[in-house]
Amino acid sequence: MEDGTTLLDLVENKTKESRIKRGLVMDISVVIPVYGCRAALPELHRRLCESLTKITDSFEIILVDDDCPQNSWEEIEKICACDSRVIGLHLSRNFGQIRAITAGLDKSVGDWVVVMDCDLQDKPEAIVDLYEKAQEGYDVVFARRKGRKDSVITKFLSRCFYKVYDYFTDGNFDSALCNFSISKRIVIDSYCRMREQNRAYTLFIKWLGFNQTAIDIDADERFEGKSSYNLRRKMKMAFEVITSQSNKPLMFSVKAGFGVALISLICIIVLVLRKLIVGNVSIGWTSMIASIYLVGGILLCAIGVVGIYVGNIFNEAKKRPLYIVEQSLNDKTGKKNER
Repeated sequence: MEDGTTLLDLVENKTKESRIKRGLVMDISVVIPVYGCRAALPELHRRLCESLTKITDSFEIILVDDDCPQNSWEEIEKICACDSRVIGLHLSRNFGQIRAITAGLDKSVGDWVVVMDCDLQDKPEAIVDLYEKAQEGYDVVFARRKGRKDSVITKFLSRCFYKVYDYFTDGNFDSALCNFSISKRIVIDSYCRMREQNRAYTLFIKWLGFNQTAIDIDADERFEGKSSYNLRRKMKMAFEVITSQSNKPLMFSVKAGFGVALISLICIIVLVLRKLIVGNVSIGWTSMIASIYLVGGILLCAIGVVGIYVGNIFNEAKKRPLYIVEQSLNDKTGKKNER
């Protein structure tokens, strides 16, 4: 446009004007899913307040209790009672980390939104660095974890997942990136319009585009306990994310089937030629049974892949809410408690 205003600026300004009319204006929102780290919450709150006041006095902290088995809601209630800037959301059951993040994002009103974990591996003090980097003109700034305190197996599996994910989605994802990030309001609003059942925060934000970058952040030790993401849960999440983001597994099964059919055809031609030239072809039960098992295994894999996609379609067709908020504290937005 003639005055240098872009369409993105117009959309952003219109959104902000709407929020101003409703009295929902905030510089920064911090969204934190809470599960399995109750003892860290008071320290997390203290350090967050110290860090955020270095940037602005206009901020909110949204703690989303994903039905934590340690009864973290009691601690959240205490924090909300003494600090009105803290919003507490208690989900009706355990919906999973990404859906808990989505619940917090749906409630957030800040011009900038930070997403981080509750276990203090993500340093609250690093929010200042993320915010300062964003002021250079970026819409999204991710934290790239340096010196992660995870086990060797966890790091290896993470790298393997993103290598496979890159192959199936034709992407180029940095496995060191994590959910810890700061994003502009228009980015978060765009993310919240994506209501797929199978979700991955970082991958969805990367898919959205906008002007993104990452900075190195030193990771701390977990305040207590260990991650709730065991190998089985990680594998399940990997299958869900890949099959919801790409149809390449279907093409892979088609190519595998075509490859086996081609090999079988070549073997048949070789046997026919050998019969015509040599005149004596001995075909054993072992080779035949092995071939049947090979083809049968490939067919079962292909059917299983198709089944996963059909299951994804079934889950989306039910149109169930991503989460249900059973109780909220200090919530002034008036937004729905299930979406």
